[in-house]
Amino acid sequence: MWTQWCAGGRQTVFLLVQVLVLKFTCCGRPNILFIVLDDFRPIMRSYGNQLIIAPNMDNLARNSVVFNRAYTQQALCGPSRTSFLTSRRPDTTKLWDVHYYWRKSAGNYTTLPQYFKEHGYHTESFGKIFHPGIVSGKTTDYPYSWSVPPYLPSTQQYKMKKVCPGARGKLQMNVVCPVNVSTQPEHTLPDIQSTQHAVQFIEKLSKESQPFFLALGYHKPHIPFKFPQEYLKLYPLDEIKLAKFHTKPRGLPSVAWNPWTDLRERDDVKSLNVSFPFGPIPEHFQKLMIQSYYASVSYVDNLLGEVFAALEKKGMSGNTITLLTGDHGWALGENQEWSKFSNFEVTTRVPLLVSVPGLTGKPLSGTRKYSSSDKDWPDRSMVQDNQYKITNGLVELVDIFPSLVELAGLPILKTCPQTSFNITICTEGCSFVPLIKNATSPHTVIKNWKSAVFSQYPRPSLQPETDSDQPRAVDSRVMGYSIRTDSHRYTEWIQFYPNNFTVNWNNVYARELYSQVTDSEDHHNLASDPRYLDIVHKLAVKLRQGWRAALPLLNQT
Repeated sequence: MWTQWCAGGRQTVFLLVQVLVLKFTCCGRPNILFIVLDDFRPIMRSYGNQLIIAPNMDNLARNSVVFNRAYTQQALCGPSRTSFLTSRRPDTTKLWDVHYYWRKSAGNYTTLPQYFKEHGYHTESFGKIFHPGIVSGKTTDYPYSWSVPPYLPSTQQYKMKKVCPGARGKLQMNVVCPVNVSTQPEHTLPDIQSTQHAVQFIEKLSKESQPFFLALGYHKPHIPFKFPQEYLKLYPLDEIKLAKFHTKPRGLPSVAWNPWTDLRERDDVKSLNVSFPFGPIPEHFQKLMIQSYYASVSYVDNLLGEVFAALEKKGMSGNTITLLTGDHGWALGENQEWSKFSNFEVTTRVPLLVSVPGLTGKPLSGTRKYSSSDKDWPDRSMVQDNQYKITNGLVELVDIFPSLVELAGLPILKTCPQTSFNITICTEGCSFVPLIKNATSPHTVIKNWKSAVFSQYPRPSLQPETDSDQPRAVDSRVMGYSIRTDSHRYTEWIQFYPNNFTVNWNNVYARELYSQVTDSEDHHNLASDPRYLDIVHKLAVKLRQGWRAALPLLNQT
């Protein structure tokens, strides 16, 4: 019998739950390690990039289910994090910028860590989980979500300071910022600080402690690309390649363009005298940014190894579910674009790894801390794609909350009704536990999974302006709604009313259609091609039907 999987009364994956119960009975409920990297695109070997050196994340991937098609609801830190931590979409949280707190602007929604806290977990946060500031109540949602005040690294205050080596020994506020850590303020960096505090937290734990929900948020590879300079040696500049399509597409609507103003305010980009709004950035500097992004990933990977090793040393790896993701992607020159702030595939798609010891693979383990001069540095050719358990099912970051709840054996979440402002606990996502079971059991077949996933982005006008990347909701006049199916990405830019935060679906300013089979970089807009009118019509209807109509009907065999 077909059942709507995400409905409140959906069937449970009884076999999987039994496996988890047996696995964790001796130690009580499983611990949760929740890892978020900032501006992190799917760039590891498990996603087909053999250039990146990240042995700790790669080891995690080999013992996880790798979600090959996971998507954010909005490619901006604050709205994205608010969305997946509440399991509500931006149109529900009423947060499309970083200037409001959802508990005051929308509803007093229960968050992912708060739910675990209310069910007996000790919850702690290190680094960037909630976007700090107004968007999380200026307390990073303490005491609602956390058992103790979250740890925010003190050196993050230098993000917009002149601490980067520049020309003639002058310090600058740069995008590309490899540094000698010993010369930096406080002689450390934000992600090093967060890692040290997370490791100290783990070292103080005992097996008799209450289960924990440990959230670890890394600031890299978000700009500035400030990382220990030795990581540059891993990626010689002559090996760095530009994006396949690194010029502006002819058929791109102007409203879809993000002019990467966050880069333009940096000293090294200013010195390039790049024209507004399209650029382009000189190819040599493009390679410097790509190199630094890669180095930032390896830097974070090294730190993750310390956390994994601490859990292993304490004997807690076998009782810890680990989830690693990014809040959204980041363009590295595709279509002449940089940063996020858009609805393109490269900015909405994120990595998602979920490790459940005993089900998806072995418990976490950490490599020893490595360096660029290490003779045992991992060889790029040693890992093959067939070592990974990969699912191609479409999933969204709003699915994380109900999925971790189910994996931990907590009361499952019901799907939110059409109007849910007064409902504190519900989900606008769907548990992806069936996809985990499908990827780990050759005898499980899933048909009719999610037929589409959804993202959106606001704009202040139809032409690029200085606030196009991060407009306030009250200044927005256009909303771009994007739907991603198995084969296509379709986007409509429609009229948005900032006085009451509603949209006019009858006033469509621009359309985009990209084939994800032949054009994964969204370079050829097919929306105006007469040969694709039928696809445009079908996807326009599906876009208007929304996420509820795309929920899976699940029949397991």
